[in-house]
Amino acid sequence: MLFFFSNDFIANEVMLAWEIKTKAYADMKPHAVGIVLTGATIPLLKPKDRVYFSHGADRVIHAVQLYKLGLIKKVLISGGNGRLTDIEEREAIEFKNAMLVMGVPEQDIITESETRNTYESAVEVSKILKGLGYKDTDCLLITSAFHMRRSLACYRKAGLDVESFSTDFYAHPRNFYLTTLVIPNLDAISLWQKVIREWVGFAAYKVAGYI
Repeated sequence: MLFFFSNDFIANEVMLAWEIKTKAYADMKPHAVGIVLTGATIPLLKPKDRVYFSHGADRVIHAVQLYKLGLIKKVLISGGNGRLTDIEEREAIEFKNAMLVMGVPEQDIITESETRNTYESAVEVSKILKGLGYKDTDCLLITSAFHMRRSLACYRKAGLDVESFSTDFYAHPRNFYLTTLVIPNLDAISLWQKVIREWVGFAAYKVAGYI
């Protein structure tokens, strides 16, 4: 079991199969709104004069690239505090602050900072889009590749037929090096932890009727 779960090739193949692929910018059509899901900041760090990102900073960086390339006209950031206790920090606001520093005008950023999970996000974003008169088919959902399956399922359950744009990839291109095939790798165990947690979340959402 230790060899299996620490084998980089096996773990990477599983993550490759699970992650939703993305498109090259040149192959994309413009969208009215890019919906960016939060879940990539580190809370409670000080000083509070900056944004602290974890692995998922690509959600912000690629969204800003899409905006500056004219592939999205507005950015809708969705997500508040996913913890059981309210720590008063709102990730949507943190994401917004980072995008402002990167040159996105404030009038082109919409924030939804009260939802606690992906299902709540889908329901609330649906209300916002309808209130602003945007069509769901003209929206782009931006989140981590490993999280995209559950996110798309939640949004479609909420009646939003959005297109996906994956970021923050954990899998790497397939290779057959000795270090990949034989030598144990601690990162492989981390990949398993990430994908199993997502499988459990997907199953729990299915049972709860969220997807």
